[in-house]
Amino acid sequence: METYYDKWYSPVLGRDMEIKVYGRGGKPVLYIPCQNGRFFDFENFGMADAWASFLETGQATVFSVDTMDSETWSDKGGDPYFRIRRHESWICYITEEVVPYIRNFCRGYGWECDPGIMTFGCSLGAMHAANLYFRFPYLFDELLALSGVYQADYGFDGYMDDVVYLNSPVHYIPNMPYNHSYLPLLRSHRAVICVGQGPWELPDYTRALQYALVEKGIPAWVDYWGWDVAHDWPWWFKQVNYFVPELLK
Repeated sequence: METYYDKWYSPVLGRDMEIKVYGRGGKPVLYIPCQNGRFFDFENFGMADAWASFLETGQATVFSVDTMDSETWSDKGGDPYFRIRRHESWICYITEEVVPYIRNFCRGYGWECDPGIMTFGCSLGAMHAANLYFRFPYLFDELLALSGVYQADYGFDGYMDDVVYLNSPVHYIPNMPYNHSYLPLLRSHRAVICVGQGPWELPDYTRALQYALVEKGIPAWVDYWGWDVAHDWPWWFKQVNYFVPELLK
């Protein structure tokens, strides 16, 4: 498959940020690595192999980015006020720098329009992918979230303020007004949310998110896999091969 590496200085984060692109053509996919992950994890942990058939046939192009989790969600000893604001800066980096980069990349390779972008992640990466999908439905139109946690208690324990709230889908989705302008967009998009019920999985987070989505009439394919399904890469590879063909139809 074709690959392309890039790096630029992010003004909002005040540092160089790296990205790697896999494939050319089809659906643009933003991959968020697992907790504390780096852009190269998509390849190093074997996820590029799981996506290979879609990438090599021009059905999808994956853009793999860096996380900031070590300074935000994982830094339990740090001040939660500043940690969540650092995370929000990363959100701005994604929406204000990475999304235009993806669109320019696609146009440079002959896409005739700005296609919607799929967000994809596993574990904490699924949380970030889902949060981006629900907060910015005018940018992202598909979601693949595997083994995720969908409320900010996971990283911020009992701390809550307005910025934590904005990054906790289980909190903000139930409070969306029924005439919210995002709801028609979300109802026209496609989301897959999957979790196992075996070792290290936390299906209650998915159940809480599912309840909020049903309450607001937001469609999603929410799938609970068996008691043997663990929170681990081999199962995520299987889920990719099961769900991605449906999302790329």
